[in-house]
Amino acid sequence: MKKILILNGPNLNLQGKRDVNIYGTTTFEEYTESLAKRYEGTVEFDYFQSNIEGELINAIHASVGKYDGVVLNAGGYTHTSVALRDAIAAVTTPVVEVHISSILAREEFRHISMIAPVAKGSIMGFGLDSYRLGVEALLE
Repeated sequence: MKKILILNGPNLNLQGKRDVNIYGTTTFEEYTESLAKRYEGTVEFDYFQSNIEGELINAIHASVGKYDGVVLNAGGYTHTSVALRDAIAAVTTPVVEVHISSILAREEFRHISMIAPVAKGSIMGFGLDSYRLGVEALLE
């Protein structure tokens, strides 16, 4: 059985309540339940969310030898965090970057991802299904 960490950055604890016209009304708890059911018997998921950059970095460091991959939505840190980028580059655990909305269809400052160059790949714009697509990318 594969083990995958879903790692969410700032403000994603408000999924289902914040900017519902962009992110939808499904909470992350509801979504992760359905994801776990979909992959029951093949993938074991852990979930961690933090609004604190250092905690996300610690989770990436701790992923080595523990997880087969990380599905990461770094939220606003996507565009600003050299430290998060460096953490991903420093570990052997594959990381797939995901975004609920298309960052390229949003404000110009969101068009650049610090994470994309060091991630296994990037998936965006498919709503919460971006996470499932990230899992599929790790399973391939």
